[in-house]
Amino acid sequence: MLNKFSKIFIAVAACIFISNDANAQDPAFSQFYANPLYLNPAFAGATPKGCPRANLNYRDQWPGIGRTYVTTSASWDQHINAIGGGLGVMVAQDRSGAGHLNTTHASLLYSYHLEVNRKFSVKAGFEASYRMINLDWNDLTFGDMIDPQRGFVYNTQEDIANNATTKSFPDFSAGFIGYSENLFFGFAAHHLTTPNQGFISESELPTKLTAHIGGNIPLSRYSNTVTTISPNFLYQKQQDFQQFNYGVYVNRGPMVGGLWARHSLKNIDSFILMIGLIQDSFKFGYSYDITLSNLKNSNTLGAHELSFTLFMPCRSRSKSFNTISCPQF
Repeated sequence: MLNKFSKIFIAVAACIFISNDANAQDPAFSQFYANPLYLNPAFAGATPKGCPRANLNYRDQWPGIGRTYVTTSASWDQHINAIGGGLGVMVAQDRSGAGHLNTTHASLLYSYHLEVNRKFSVKAGFEASYRMINLDWNDLTFGDMIDPQRGFVYNTQEDIANNATTKSFPDFSAGFIGYSENLFFGFAAHHLTTPNQGFISESELPTKLTAHIGGNIPLSRYSNTVTTISPNFLYQKQQDFQQFNYGVYVNRGPMVGGLWARHSLKNIDSFILMIGLIQDSFKFGYSYDITLSNLKNSNTLGAHELSFTLFMPCRSRSKSFNTISCPQF
């Protein structure tokens, strides 16, 4: 038996993937720098000393209403001198409506590295993906199922038995980043070809535009420990939806803390608290989104996010490769 929130979601999902006018938005991670390939394909191979790294990311949004919105991703990338840039692979899944709507994509990424001078470098990246959307029609609700007094009591007359349950298509994205020792910025465009994701009629997946910029400011030095503050800004736009993230990281030794705000043009969404641990061979981060929108009265319990990165050793490190000094989370 579906709960109230699942029914609401399924009804919305039906409108998105069946109608002609799509307003879908890609899932967003609060720790976006901890999932660099998902943020911008130009980050492929932007690893410490160019050595391999593996990333695991998990986000559980609004757990107070059940496991309704869960997003996971896994990726691997490294810099390869022979091809003048980085290679990466990524697999991500967004599980919505308690599993009634699942979106999965697998990606292959390449980025070209260009050292403009000794202090400034750029990377341009390209991503080729294959996306698959699965929809469980049996749990959808339609208008002809509703009795004005008793609710959902009738069987639908919609011909759902002959409707496709899976939609798959190729997808392409691109981006670039520029960076020096203490400044970094980038831009990415996902879903360049606006592929059709509709199950019955045409429904385009809107292009998502992302711009991000930040810097590092050393505050103090005590022996081998450096305290650094890193202000950052992220802007994303997908069709009519616009989102702003801005905040600051503080890094001292192996510990990192962060405080962020996220909002759209119309209302503030949440504050984000983050704490992380960085070691030579791995890093781990946890963040919690404090809901500030109208949903705060719905006992959603915010959002929990975990990230883990494994830094792997390599035999031959790039001699000219400059590591991007952007935040780790």
